Amino acid sequence: MNKLLFSGAMSVVLAVTAVAAPLSEGSASADSVMSHNTLLTTVTVDEMEVRENDDRALKGDLRFGDDRDKLRLKTDWKKNSGETEKAELYALYNRAIAPFWDLQLGVRHDFEMESDSRNWGVIGLNGLAPYFFVVDSMLFVGKGGDTALRLEAEYELLFTQRWILTPAIEADFFGQNNYRSGTGSGLSDIELGLRLRYEFTRQFAPYIGVHYEKKFGNTADFARELGEDTQITSLVAGLYFWL
Repeated sequence: MNKLLFSGAMSVVLAVTAVAAPLSEGSASADSVMSHNTLLTTVTVDEMEVRENDDRALKGDLRFGDDRDKLRLKTDWKKNSGETEKAELYALYNRAIAPFWDLQLGVRHDFEMESDSRNWGVIGLNGLAPYFFVVDSMLFVGKGGDTALRLEAEYELLFTQRWILTPAIEADFFGQNNYRSGTGSGLSDIELGLRLRYEFTRQFAPYIGVHYEKKFGNTADFARELGEDTQITSLVAGLYFWL
């Protein structure tokens, strides 16, 4: 299963790279005249929200660099039923390889609450797919050849210039069972979100919405053994902003 997941994940990365490569050739002449020396720092918080049942979530990043090369520090934290379920910190090198497409290389550190913390090597592709879907795919390789794959996609539907509805999906896959972390091989979990925000400015927008999570396979079995829910639906309220 480990080799199968790794092979499938690499197929995803190579396929997107193949699509992006012709675009990068077309942008070569533009790169020859475009300056990449202007350094900018951007802080973006995509989700800072409260959920039902004392749940919380925080997802955001800091980017420093020019329009082609950036250092990206990213965090993804989630609290369910009063306990921290996920706490991830990323340090990534972000390289623009084509218009609207970035290649990412780096490391991810998991702060495990009840077991040893884990480190992963990361390779990912992030960009704007046809029909304006924002997609993010990341392959993780850990100690002992452990592998994982995360796929994310979202779409922004503009009702007006200020009211924006954002459906999103995130899916996690693992190449092996890990009882200590509560993750099983294959499809582990899916998160679905639907958030409606109001942009007072382009940089500041409160939102409300609904969030759904479901565990699958061995991950669901591990959760049942611990007396945990395998699916959760929550109303959410939060803030989106960038600086």
